[in-house]
Amino acid sequence: MSLLPCHRTNFDTLRQAALNNDLALMACRHRDTGEPIAVLCAANRCPRGEIEFVPLATLFNDNPYEFLVPPTVSETDALPATDLNHDPPTSPPREATP
Repeated sequence: MSLLPCHRTNFDTLRQAALNNDLALMACRHRDTGEPIAVLCAANRCPRGEIEFVPLATLFNDNPYEFLVPPTVSETDALPATDLNHDPPTSPPREATP
């Protein structure tokens, strides 16, 4: 399996939100099952002072090692080095809120 471009975009957004202290952990429920689920969100500060939470990732409720199969060495070697050591995108400076 290869990572999709949207995975890189979400990862970069998640990393930038963490660097800006704009990361939130929210207790949500799965829409179909109602199961509790922890969600990592970026806090998007809107022009009028509202904050919009953008869901980016979920956390495991159980032991993740029971659910995951790590990539093989050949899959990891196939990734370009820039993919593994990607610099976070720069964001425009924030406007001061009154």
